[in-house]
Amino acid sequence: MSTTPDSTTDKNPPVDGSQLIRFDNVTKRFGDNVVLDDLCFDVSSGKHVTLIGPSGSGKTTILRLLMTLVEPDSGTVKVSGDYLFHEERNGKLEPAGESHIREVRKNIGMVFQQFNLFPNMKVIRNITEAPVHVLGLSKEEAESRARELLELVGLTEHIDKYPSQLSGGQQQRVAIARALAMRPQILLLDEVTSALDPELVAGVLDLLRDIAQTTDITMLCVTHEMNFARDISDDVLMFDAGKIIESGPPEKIFSEPEHERTQQFLNAIL
Repeated sequence: MSTTPDSTTDKNPPVDGSQLIRFDNVTKRFGDNVVLDDLCFDVSSGKHVTLIGPSGSGKTTILRLLMTLVEPDSGTVKVSGDYLFHEERNGKLEPAGESHIREVRKNIGMVFQQFNLFPNMKVIRNITEAPVHVLGLSKEEAESRARELLELVGLTEHIDKYPSQLSGGQQQRVAIARALAMRPQILLLDEVTSALDPELVAGVLDLLRDIAQTTDITMLCVTHEMNFARDISDDVLMFDAGKIIESGPPEKIFSEPEHERTQQFLNAIL
């Protein structure tokens, strides 16, 4: 199955319809539990794809695979045409070395449910740490980029605060700025509002809508915020038991779902 569904940084990814993410026959088990079942799908550059479905259906595992936090039991994952967990040697696919995985993974940024900020670092250093140590930017260049991103997320005045001095919504905005500081081609969003107080959710979603509408970044999003999914998505994939059971543009999935399981899920959540 195939889903073909002005930048915040100075590196625009190509938006030419090329295939940016590809899963081929990916299976992932945790013990006896098959979380992804022979999964095949792809995402084109510049597209915004949202994964919906019940808890445990495999959505977050897809993001964790792309971040190499877990490995597939079988199948292959490609990012920008390169295998993520494999390398081709003498015409054969072999397990990839850490340097290869790091090189491919650096095109991907992720914003987690829990903000995962370094509590002992001020906001500015939370954002500059990876660009300096992973991308090799100078401290001055990294800080210049961080200040631009803090302006984007509306937190310029909090640059010298520690995470504990910020609200949950502000911490999540810092986490978004940190992910964008790596100039990723792909931004992964994993239930980014689920840990926030209800009154803080709208501000973070508005920021992500703005990023989706004004940049060329490719987004892969797991969310239970269906209005947000409807607003930002080019394609919506409905997951159940580790498989995609339905996919299409948001107006079709949310207004005229074909699969009974999709209808049940949307009736329960909306």
